[in-house]
Amino acid sequence: MNNLIRLSIFFLLLALTIPSFSNSNKIYVWRDKQGMLVYSDTAINGAEEVEIKTSSMVKYSIDTSVLDITPKIINENYVVNITQPISNSTVRNNTGSVYISANISPVFKPKHKLQLYLNDELYKQPQRHLMFMLRNIDRGEHKIKITLISDKGKVIATSSPVTFYMHRVSVNKAN
Repeated sequence: MNNLIRLSIFFLLLALTIPSFSNSNKIYVWRDKQGMLVYSDTAINGAEEVEIKTSSMVKYSIDTSVLDITPKIINENYVVNITQPISNSTVRNNTGSVYISANISPVFKPKHKLQLYLNDELYKQPQRHLMFMLRNIDRGEHKIKITLISDKGKVIATSSPVTFYMHRVSVNKAN
């Protein structure tokens, strides 16, 4: 009896999978010598055609027309802006210290470096962060600009120059 149940379950599962693997749209059913139902896509004498409803069929095709598979062009047009100090501002600091900060767009990559120019001359070595600290800057007018340098040493963007005025207490005493 157990074998009969297992055999019935096997044929039932086989019958359910036949529509999805079959190239034919027709399914036939008949009873074998033991009285078991047999399903097949091949007709034999005495087999009846099973009516298949198309709504129960599984469709495996996927509509990919809505997918955008064109490669995206990455915008590498960098822009460097000096955000501090503001152009034509006065920095009041008796030690001559000035904080300079910059903004890079679209994205500052770790492999890039920034080079600061003070009065059109290199200021120290290029660095990998957006903040600079100038120390002991003389009184008067100063011009700064920052260049963005690629990992291959090529200048890929330059900021507009920013002018600031350093105000320090004079060491000269008035008599």
